[in-house]
Amino acid sequence: MASSFDKYQKRKLISSYVSVVISIALVLFLLGCLGLLVINSKKVADHFKEQVVMTIYLNDTAKEVEVNQLNKSLAMADYTKDAVYVSKEEAAEYMKAETGEDFMDFVGYNPLKNSIDVHLKADFVTTEQLSEITESLSNKTFIEEIRYDNDLVELMNDNVKKITFWVLIISGLFTLIAVLLINSSIRLAVYSKRFIIKTMQMVGATKRFIRRPFVWKSVQLGIVGALVAMAGMAVVLYYLDISFPELELLTNTVLIAALFAGIFLLGILITWISTFIATQRFLNLKTDHLYY
Repeated sequence: MASSFDKYQKRKLISSYVSVVISIALVLFLLGCLGLLVINSKKVADHFKEQVVMTIYLNDTAKEVEVNQLNKSLAMADYTKDAVYVSKEEAAEYMKAETGEDFMDFVGYNPLKNSIDVHLKADFVTTEQLSEITESLSNKTFIEEIRYDNDLVELMNDNVKKITFWVLIISGLFTLIAVLLINSSIRLAVYSKRFIIKTMQMVGATKRFIRRPFVWKSVQLGIVGALVAMAGMAVVLYYLDISFPELELLTNTVLIAALFAGIFLLGILITWISTFIATQRFLNLKTDHLYY
């Protein structure tokens, strides 16, 4: 009979530990994923900014040496990610592929211009920077026109600022929620042993002696939960890197390692503090109040 009761108690204890580990792991995993988003938010924003194209249209009278010199100077400029020369013939073939019709059959000639498509580095994709670049290039007589979608640039920069602000706000709130959820799980685990705590105290055990095994066990659970969360984060990061290789999510190894270390330490710190506070509460509680 006693053996059966011991097995029941052991299963109940293991079930309690598993539920605490799962709670810690889920909360830390979600917090870690949010951290990955925060770390890579600038990289994602920069990726979309660098899709903006500034097109430089050239006069038909432009000499080949002038075009080549401009293309080389653009390629070496601080603001350029890449610069690609597009001839009027290539532009016509592209339009034909896009529309499915050859517009030159109706027009009788190719009205398009030779051009250079410039993808700018993300830091230069602002209205002010684009205006300065356009002004510096406009003094070349063989350049007919410079075009870019200024409305798109302004909208993109405004949205990046808004998204960054809200991501930071949500990160702060989620961190607070994570702490509260883990704290609740730990308090429930300690609450189930409140009579054991009070019994040990009544037979003369010191508060420090009583607290130590509870704190150590919770820290162990926090470590296990953090390791599970880190494994989940690694899987998510791996598949995101495969799905979006252009974002190069794994290049910033220092920040990623710091995030993983932070999640690990957070799992230990929150469980340690929560267990300390919870055990202290029951140690200071009168015996009559244990039933409430």
